[in-house]
Amino acid sequence: MSEASANLVYAYEQWEIDLGRRELRSRGIPVPLGGRAFEIVTVLVKSATELVTKDHMMERVWPGVVVGEGTLHVHISAVRKALGQDRAMLKTVSGRGYRLLGSWTPQQREGTAAPVYSSLTRTSRAPPANNFSPLTTRLVGRAAACEFVRDLVSAYRVVTLTGPGGIGKTSLAIKAVRYLLPDFEDGGWIVELASLSDPGLVPSTVASTLGLKLAGEISADSVARAIGGRHLLLVLDNCEHVIDAVANLAETITRLCPRATIVATSREVLRIDGESVYRVPPLDVPALGQAAPDHIMQYSAVELFIARTKALNAGFSPHAEDLASIATICRHLDGIPLAIELAAASAAALGIAQVSAGLRDRFALLTRGRRTALPRQRTLRATLDWSHELLPETERQLLRRLAVFPGGFTIDAAAAVMTDTGFDAAVLDGIANLVAKSWVALDKSGAAARWTLLETIRAYALQKLAESGESDDAQRRHAAFFRDVFAPPASGSGSGSSTDDLAHRVREIDNVRAALDWSFSPAGDQAIGVDLTVAYTPIWTRLLLMNESRARCERALLSLEPHVTANTWPRMQLQIDLAGALITTMGSASQAIAILTQALEAAETLDDLDAQVRALSTLSVIYTFSGEYGRAQIAAERIEQIAHRIDDPVSLLAAYRQLGATLLPIGRPREARQYLERVLRFPAAPGDRRGAIYYNSNDRALARAMLARALWIQGFADQALNEARLGVEDLHYTDHPLFLCRILFHGICRVATMIGDFATADREIARLIEAATRLNAQFYEAAGHFLKGKLLVERGEFAQGLLVLRDAFVTTDRTGWRLSYEEFKGALALGLAGTGRLDEALTALDGAMAADREGGRGWCAPELLRIKGEVLLQQAADLSLAAEDCFSQAAQIAREQGALFWELRVALSVARLRVSQGRHHEARASLVSVYDRFTEGFATADMEAARTLLEGLPP
Repeated sequence: MSEASANLVYAYEQWEIDLGRRELRSRGIPVPLGGRAFEIVTVLVKSATELVTKDHMMERVWPGVVVGEGTLHVHISAVRKALGQDRAMLKTVSGRGYRLLGSWTPQQREGTAAPVYSSLTRTSRAPPANNFSPLTTRLVGRAAACEFVRDLVSAYRVVTLTGPGGIGKTSLAIKAVRYLLPDFEDGGWIVELASLSDPGLVPSTVASTLGLKLAGEISADSVARAIGGRHLLLVLDNCEHVIDAVANLAETITRLCPRATIVATSREVLRIDGESVYRVPPLDVPALGQAAPDHIMQYSAVELFIARTKALNAGFSPHAEDLASIATICRHLDGIPLAIELAAASAAALGIAQVSAGLRDRFALLTRGRRTALPRQRTLRATLDWSHELLPETERQLLRRLAVFPGGFTIDAAAAVMTDTGFDAAVLDGIANLVAKSWVALDKSGAAARWTLLETIRAYALQKLAESGESDDAQRRHAAFFRDVFAPPASGSGSGSSTDDLAHRVREIDNVRAALDWSFSPAGDQAIGVDLTVAYTPIWTRLLLMNESRARCERALLSLEPHVTANTWPRMQLQIDLAGALITTMGSASQAIAILTQALEAAETLDDLDAQVRALSTLSVIYTFSGEYGRAQIAAERIEQIAHRIDDPVSLLAAYRQLGATLLPIGRPREARQYLERVLRFPAAPGDRRGAIYYNSNDRALARAMLARALWIQGFADQALNEARLGVEDLHYTDHPLFLCRILFHGICRVATMIGDFATADREIARLIEAATRLNAQFYEAAGHFLKGKLLVERGEFAQGLLVLRDAFVTTDRTGWRLSYEEFKGALALGLAGTGRLDEALTALDGAMAADREGGRGWCAPELLRIKGEVLLQQAADLSLAAEDCFSQAAQIAREQGALFWELRVALSVARLRVSQGRHHEARASLVSVYDRFTEGFATADMEAARTLLEGLPP
């Protein structure tokens, strides 16, 4: 820099840019700004108000170095922060560059020339003097963080790396600033403050490290004046216990030493002007459920664990099965590097399995730190104890009580657990202090203000809570808070269903689980648990956590047994919700019916019509899947009556859908079709405001699936397939796999199989089984296997079909469900006949028809009689009369039901029999009389078979 430039000062209003002193001043007071950020200001002010392109800026500020736009953005942000309220002077021209606004007047400094400070230019010479200890191990997973910290250090005069104990602040700081040493002629110096117990010793410790010769009292001011114009980098390490003294010193240095840059590592931020804070993140950990070995190996926490274990045990080589355990260990330790290194040391000595099993007492396990580490870093507990001792008692109490929130917390929730401590009014300030000290983290994943504790910190705080004797009180207040937030009023009005409300409820699921676990513990309050279970069960249903819903409802009901009468609102709600969960999880059908019957009685006693509709809706479904079709129809008709009485279109919609569902299996497809078409004529249904599993906003999709079956039975195959596909498409508006299972089962899986579209059937049945398995929805998993077995039989793979069907029957028989019993028994009979086991086939048919007669000649009756006729013909030629009698009965029932598809199948069987008897004209006549009544579906398998047969018969 020339002497003329060294004396040049640009001025505009209150601002001055002093090129010689490399200072940005506001009203004569220096504003902290990093070296390269000042270079940006210099380039901009020398260009007056002209546009400076991004490329030109990077060439001038980082000559000979390739940097990304992200680096430039960091420095531009630093300049704007320094300009404060006048930040608009730095104008961004989108996609092009930057311009500094204002009439900046260059002036020559009068009097003594300013010292000439060279611009920042990295050279290839040896790095300046420093006292940084060598990094003996590779810093794993911190490449991006290092780059970002370097950008901050060159943009800001003070950068604080903060985070909880063991997060790796010091290692990251040293790794990052080593690269920047050539930018500082007077070197880089780390000042270790951990051993100080007296804050007054901070200035003298810094002076000693820098080799400053000071006379008289050593203070922040005297140290700063001794540093003067030196161009140096000062790393103040482990500041949290002397934070006020460090903040004072840092602020003084930035004011008096224009070329000094400070990097601080602290669990608490300095809170001074010009400070840029970088919260050091944990290492990346694999999410729960990510099990692929190659995928797990990509995470930095896993990489660190393996690297450190190998360093201590050269023979260590993790197998694929070890990686899942390593991922679990890293997750439980929150990706905290110190904790992972300690766990790796234990793994090297004890093995992966032992470490994984010992994670419940992580503080006892993680005690194998390096001998060269500071005493407070040799165990995870010691690291946390160090910080904990620095907290005032009020903040310690707040921290340990916040540990009862496994799912994070809001201000209201935190205040609730602090009630009667005398600190509840100052909770917000307390949380702010704990955030500043890296005990608590702001949860940025949602819109509302919310905070959380790393699981490792929470485990530590929970131990402190137990030691304090406050655990039961804190957990009671925690449980009562969420009971009061979520529990509906005694009137039973149910929970809201807005998107925001649902998101809020879902977000609190871990807190609710913890509250319930405590409520039903020996020290808990079961009344709180009952109310909270009732309130939250709809959320488990929404989230498809049906096994959890079932277990929670059963536990709550068990607690009511000794002292609560039958007809109470909570018991009734729990019974209805439990019954819904029993369906999906394939619990006992008889148990589901029994508890719903009790719930219905209670709803009638309480005159709760809404609860009656919910109970009847679920009861109708259970009766249908238990083969009790008459009772299912009665329940559906009662829903319709109540819906008209209360003038509720949502209930009426459910009634129509359920009536259609019950009329189908009893062989009344015309009436079923009418009810289902009424559902489709309704405007889009509102959301699930009641929360019952069978009471949802997807009535239209389910109605289409069932309508498809009604149309197919009546002979409208093309319309049936179209409705079945539309039913699946309707689900594109919702992400609810359980609804998908229901609609696939009722619709396209069955229709595609019966019309001979085996490719579609195979694909959609596999989709159903996959979705049900993923959800652990045993009911629909069994349904999928029934459909798969039937498909295999239909396409002639009899032996394999039999295996699948028999396994499915074993599953359903064990729990009392008769899932489309007649339909799938008929498929079983076909499979047995196909493998030549005719007597077994007839036995299966007799059982199916006996069940069918119990339901009153259901929709499968024609097909069962037709199959029996075919089996009899296979068994002996002299049974043709008996077979013909079966065909005659089948045709008559099919005509009575309006089941044209079954009529066609019966006509095909009769025609084939007549051909075998040489009675070709009778064969044609019987088949044509049915074939000619079809108006569509000519490409289906049965219609093609009929056409082929007719074409081979004489006219």
